[in-house]
Amino acid sequence: MSTALHRKPLTRARGLTLFAALVVSALVALTLVPDAQAFPSRSRQQVIDYLKSISGSNIVSGQHNKEPASNPGQYTQQVKDVTGQYPGLWGGDLMFNAADVANRQRVIDQAKTEWNNGSLVALTWHVCPPTQGSSCAFEGGVKSSISDTQFNQIVTDGTALNTAWKRRLDEAVPYLNQLKSAGVPVLFRPLHEMNETWNWWGHRPGANGSAKLYKITHDYLVGKGLSNLIWVWNVQDNPAGGWSDYYPGANYVDVVSLDVWYKNYPSSSDYAQMQSIAAGKPIALAEVGKIPNASLLDSQARWAYFMMWSEQLRGNNTNAELQAGYFHPRVLNQGELKL
Repeated sequence: MSTALHRKPLTRARGLTLFAALVVSALVALTLVPDAQAFPSRSRQQVIDYLKSISGSNIVSGQHNKEPASNPGQYTQQVKDVTGQYPGLWGGDLMFNAADVANRQRVIDQAKTEWNNGSLVALTWHVCPPTQGSSCAFEGGVKSSISDTQFNQIVTDGTALNTAWKRRLDEAVPYLNQLKSAGVPVLFRPLHEMNETWNWWGHRPGANGSAKLYKITHDYLVGKGLSNLIWVWNVQDNPAGGWSDYYPGANYVDVVSLDVWYKNYPSSSDYAQMQSIAAGKPIALAEVGKIPNASLLDSQARWAYFMMWSEQLRGNNTNAELQAGYFHPRVLNQGELKL
């Protein structure tokens, strides 16, 4: 016997009931679909204000992705593999060797993806000196020394090396402009660890030293219309101290940051020194090799974000430590940031 003979007639009341049920089902389904763009277009100031607002209460988790540029999400994926979470901050690099320079577009594409998925974006640049070409080796290139005479020429307007430095910056402009056009603010950390001796731009304290090169870099890129850059000033936690001797001034810095390599965690005096320099600006841990633990998060609550350095993620942390860090109640991961 055909089952059609047992169907009830579709009365108006029953039809309305079915329609209402379909509407409810559709609304429920929509709530289960992940937001295709967790972060809409935002200004640099909105991100700065957000970092200020969470200082003292929350900290954004972060992960750097070093070379190769052909795989600019490999370390954030490792975070997901271990913790089930993606970091709230994705870090990348404009890089230096020829193969990676040729793949900068992949880095920028990844940055857009991470922003759309609900993570902040940070870029650093292990940049080749203007005394060399657009690409170089790390040893003898990024990690090299230049003479005082050469450095003075770089920071003197109109010299050949000053012009060469501006042409080097020009190489980054089209990529940074793509992020501007996409509405992606960038935590931009140029000339990092400027109190260290390993890089060609560093270890020149005072108004005419590394800070002056930072100011030239800032003014040149802002002059190119890159209004999406959030300027992150950075030093390393070396015991020599005197970090304020490298500070370019409040008008040139949005976030004051520390790289922690001489020890596992910043000391209380490191924390105090960074807050003193920042004078109310957000402070951050721009590179760490050890994930912040509960003791650090409780005692130094004003760090706005941390960024684990690439291979240190698994090379220097157990899975249990990473899971404890990512599930600490104060830590904000991808999708938990509210801009």
